Amino acid sequence: MSHVDTNSPSSWKDALLASSSAPASFQLIKTLVYKPKTAKTATPVPVVVIAREDTETSSSAIGKKLNLKELRLASEDLLTEFFSLDKNSLSPLALTHQTFSRVQTVVDASIESSSSDAVYALHASSSSSTVFLTGKDLLAYLRSLETDTTKLQVLDFTELASGTTGPAPVVGGAATTKEKEDAKVEGAVQIAIGVKKEVDFAAWYTNVLIKADMLEYYNVSGCYILKPWSYSIWEEIQQWFNAEIKKLGVQNAYFPMFISSKVLEREKDHIEGFSPEVAWVTRAGSSDLEDPIAVRPTSETSMYPSHIFSLSPDYSKWIKSHRDLPLKLNQWNSVVRWEFKNPQPFIRTREFLWQEGHTAFLTKAEADAEVLQILELYRQVFEDLLAVPVIPGIKSEKEKFAGGLYTTTLEGYIPTSGRGIQAATSHCLGQNFSRPEMFNICVEDPNDPSGQGKAFVWQNSWGLSTRAIGVMVMVHGDNQGLVLPPRVASIQAIVVPCGITARTNDDQRKKINDACEELAERLRKAGLRAKADLRDGYTPGYKFNDWEQKGVPLRLEIGPNDLAKSQTLTVRRDTGSKNPFPLANIETTVQELLDTIHKDMYTRAKEAYDSRLIAVTKWEDLVPALDNKCIVAIPWCEVEACEDHIKERSARAAEPTDERAPSAGAKSLAIPFDQSRWPAIEPGKTKCTACGKDAKRWTMFGRSY
Repeated sequence: MSHVDTNSPSSWKDALLASSSAPASFQLIKTLVYKPKTAKTATPVPVVVIAREDTETSSSAIGKKLNLKELRLASEDLLTEFFSLDKNSLSPLALTHQTFSRVQTVVDASIESSSSDAVYALHASSSSSTVFLTGKDLLAYLRSLETDTTKLQVLDFTELASGTTGPAPVVGGAATTKEKEDAKVEGAVQIAIGVKKEVDFAAWYTNVLIKADMLEYYNVSGCYILKPWSYSIWEEIQQWFNAEIKKLGVQNAYFPMFISSKVLEREKDHIEGFSPEVAWVTRAGSSDLEDPIAVRPTSETSMYPSHIFSLSPDYSKWIKSHRDLPLKLNQWNSVVRWEFKNPQPFIRTREFLWQEGHTAFLTKAEADAEVLQILELYRQVFEDLLAVPVIPGIKSEKEKFAGGLYTTTLEGYIPTSGRGIQAATSHCLGQNFSRPEMFNICVEDPNDPSGQGKAFVWQNSWGLSTRAIGVMVMVHGDNQGLVLPPRVASIQAIVVPCGITARTNDDQRKKINDACEELAERLRKAGLRAKADLRDGYTPGYKFNDWEQKGVPLRLEIGPNDLAKSQTLTVRRDTGSKNPFPLANIETTVQELLDTIHKDMYTRAKEAYDSRLIAVTKWEDLVPALDNKCIVAIPWCEVEACEDHIKERSARAAEPTDERAPSAGAKSLAIPFDQSRWPAIEPGKTKCTACGKDAKRWTMFGRSY
């Protein structure tokens, strides 16, 4: 028992670490109580959730799993009524034979499956007292409270986060307990990833992000803290892209994150695509706002009626005439989309970082040209920085940006799940926002001989988000952890001293450490991001594993024999291949190695993508291809009703192959610009795979994120 008075997880853990009575290693347990929505005459049965502190617990996912509506955190009054405790003192020990039967109790499956020496800290019915229990002991206590009618429910929150919230499928291919066990890496210890990517992809992805020190879970579901190891990747992308768009004459600006309801609702077609996800501010302090204010899901409606585009004499004019066009603005910011689907770090989050460009032109030709210029820059971000292959194309009318004229896209592919993923988009908004019924953004028409004509501007918008980081992790990571492309790694080469034992004298130890630091400094002076790991108290093996988990592209080892030979042993993270290289000209050698690593990572990922992009001309071949983790390209009529039918029909025909990748219909991903990889569409002869009507172009369909 430890006596520390804390009210937040971080301060609780810090206090325990400072306490002499705490074990050397432990994890915090959180206890949450939710109240479901019920009829006014019904008595709600609280849901008690017991999980590790860093486990994401989505109330919507739990509610869907338990078939309960609108779970909300319980009030202090309810906690007092049921447990006679405040929220900071609540713990699994508050459950007794009297209270257990009055609630539904859910426990994190990772606690049940934890190793026998894993220790958990939980409050002992007081925020100032802590008791330490093993997972086995905690589960034993909870199961001792079970009755014939009230049982403990064990939920895998990783599965819930991956999108599987219903009962596990019972048809062929469902994951079994044995398969879950097979997913665990044999001999894995706490520092290891612990599960296999190819068997339990969702758990693997979460573990990689945590073990690589990429993020930390936050106390608002769907929001995450980006730690320096991941944020530095975003900085590399930002720095490169920022320089490129400035070459095109784009200027950075910033607009408020709040949008009035009147302005947001002015463009119904545009906001329709976002309306379920818009977060609203309805109170300020203790007062209700007269008009609710939206937190931006995107910024068109905050920018276009503003000073920039207004021609009213009451406003300063950014566009005074056609001579002020084109206007090219970009902002780096965050947006909020209150997803009701289960959040997944980087891939589907409620707040995310991105850049959003907003530009205005006099003519459609200028707007069209910029759409493709930006899409090409996005392609370079993915392929030249992240080593992730993408396919450029245009979205169908159904899938295009709401309120836009057309949407161009880059479509990526995740081989392990067999799902497509939208990487980045560049939209032509046309004149939809500039018309009088919208924001009336117009200038005098220089081509009108009368001089009285008005021209409505042509607008574009384009965006790239931190989703790119998640795509990179999913494509390149392996069972040892993260694999970073060299061009975005904050540390490209880690130098590790080796061969130091208890018998190594201080002079020899210093000589090896100095050689490591000297090598790292040489690389830094050559413009490479390098670091020497001179931490005391850690073995070389521990350091190897630590940096492998974090995905550092290249490891350089120096030991006594290397010093004698004036060499270093290089170890590639992506392949594990080892080669000694002389220290002479090592700067050039390392740069060439990093370039080779990038090229090889991209080539492997592209070969995987190409091998799983399958041409299908017969409907009976479509669903089997999806089940084989493929993206299909079909001759398509481009009719929206046919698109809906494809999704519905393929969903009915499909059988789930894994409970974490549930059966889903195929949606259109993109109509690729490059149609040359497939036979030419013959007008009047080539028929749509789905409906048999005349096909227009080959179109990619698949399951997607």
